[in-house]
Parts: sequence; C-alpha cells; structure tokens
Amino acid sequence: MVKLVVLYKKPADVQAFEDHFSSVHLQLMEQVPGIVKTELTRFFAGPTGEPPYYMLFEAYFADRATLEAALQSPENRAADRDLMSFAQDMATVMFADAYESK
Repeated sequence: MVKLVVLYKKPADVQAFEDHFSSVHLQLMEQVPGIVKTELTRFFAGPTGEPPYYMLFEAYFADRATLEAALQSPENRAADRDLMSFAQDMATVMFADAYESK
C-alpha cells in the first residue's frame, strides 16, 4: 500500500478551518478514485507541550500506479484547488509506502 499524507499546522481560526475541512474538503477527497481508506488524526499534545502539527490526513491506495492515476483525476484536481484556497500555507503534502503488521 501507499498513502497520500497531509500534515496541517494549527490554523489561526480553528472553527473556520474545521467547518471548511469537514463540509467541503473532506467531501472532495472522498470522491477521489482509488482510495482504499482514509484516516484523520487531530493532535492534542506532545511530549514538550504544543505539537508542531494540528492534524494529519491520510488516504491509502493499493499501489503507486493507483495513486498516480488518482493524482491525475479531475476529482483530485478539484480537491487540490480547494486545499490551496483554504490551507495553502498550513499544509505539507507527502507520499509514502505504508506497511501494516498483523
């Protein structure tokens, strides 16, 4: 499996961010083809206090070819445009191999 990972810094207006993320952005991401599962993590603490990130979003794909096809899809381009409209300076996007143990 591979995954798309987005780390979000804490927004200045948490409520506005949460409202947009849940009512608009998440809906767009759910339409991206090839996603096997998604995970959303909100950080609340770190060992030294305030964590460096507010939230983590992960979208899993079966393999790199599926991820690459999804990245070229109109649905993903719409989600990218939306991300740039509300979280451009807060988001770090990465791709990773994912391994699960049983």
